[in-house]
Amino acid sequence: MSEEFKSRKTPRYQSFDYNHIGVYFITICTKNRQKILSEIVGTGVPDCPKNELSKYGEIADKYITQLDRFYEYLSVENYVIMPNHIHLLLWIKENKGTTDIGQSRTPVPTNIKRSNNFCSQFVSTLKRFCNKEYGENIWQARFYDHIIRNRRDYEEHVKYILENPIRWEYDELYSKE
Repeated sequence: MSEEFKSRKTPRYQSFDYNHIGVYFITICTKNRQKILSEIVGTGVPDCPKNELSKYGEIADKYITQLDRFYEYLSVENYVIMPNHIHLLLWIKENKGTTDIGQSRTPVPTNIKRSNNFCSQFVSTLKRFCNKEYGENIWQARFYDHIIRNRRDYEEHVKYILENPIRWEYDELYSKE
């Protein structure tokens, strides 16, 4: 393991219970920020760029929708699949505890000890299902999350998701390559 990886600090709150009921804004990036999920093209209705999903993006979209239905205690409130990342709002409706993981029809994460919270469980399962269909891993190892603190914070993140394709060229994850 490289020294850079060992010294990396986690952006997560160490004392926060990520199984806590609430809404989380999550960003999942492709490996090396490859623009393979979608393409922002032209102008739609009026002067709005159109976001066209690639085959990779269509597969990610399929599994986001399926996982939203699988996990009874989670809900994907809103999401957008951008060229090299996905933003989504994940609502944890109830705290079921990690002992309930995998019961009934719920997909089981690859490593249950690593997946000690529902955000990680959802992201890990999404990546694993997509990768299996892709035949390769296209995802960055980690993901970004933000705990939604109040109604205003929630509304700002919904707006961000909805407007992300319009602002693509100004996005911090934008690259021309």
